[in-house]
Amino acid sequence: MQFRLISAFLIFIGSYTPLAIILAIQNIPFDWWSRSFCAPRELVALTCAINPFKNPILAIAFIILTISSAALASELFKRISFPHCIEVVSVKAVPNEIINYTFPYVVSFMGISYSEPEKLLGFLIFLLWMFAITYKSGQIIMNPLLLIFGWNLYEANIKINGVTRVVKILKKDSFPPGHYKAQTIQDFYICKE
Repeated sequence: MQFRLISAFLIFIGSYTPLAIILAIQNIPFDWWSRSFCAPRELVALTCAINPFKNPILAIAFIILTISSAALASELFKRISFPHCIEVVSVKAVPNEIINYTFPYVVSFMGISYSEPEKLLGFLIFLLWMFAITYKSGQIIMNPLLLIFGWNLYEANIKINGVTRVVKILKKDSFPPGHYKAQTIQDFYICKE
């Protein structure tokens, strides 16, 4: 089974929620942080400015896009069917390759802001390029977002249809040897008990 393009994009872009928050915070002018809180009567009378962003549409849109993508990706993982039965003979945890997602966060501190559309467009092209590479290489599952949802990556010796194989498996929570239901997605197995 292959992730559909939209499902893969949701998983990919949802993992950039922290970046959206970082860029939004960088979009708040420094003097805004020294303002006093709005009193309830000022909020009701709409006399208090509560929008801190220099570019509110972009800042809020990117946060909403990434958070909603993360939520939808979580829902997609709940809907996976598990048609295969496998026996896990041995298993070991595989360190997650978070370094693939570190570079864009470093880049965010190098002058990308919502006030400079040309840099933002360049960064958007960079993200689309990274998505294309991770999708085509079957590495969309190597994603820190899945760690937040409680999924872990393992390398396991399994038996399926009488054949022994060494495979990478994504499983929520602990993963002792035993019998599991599984689904294959892009060279990975996803398992549940």
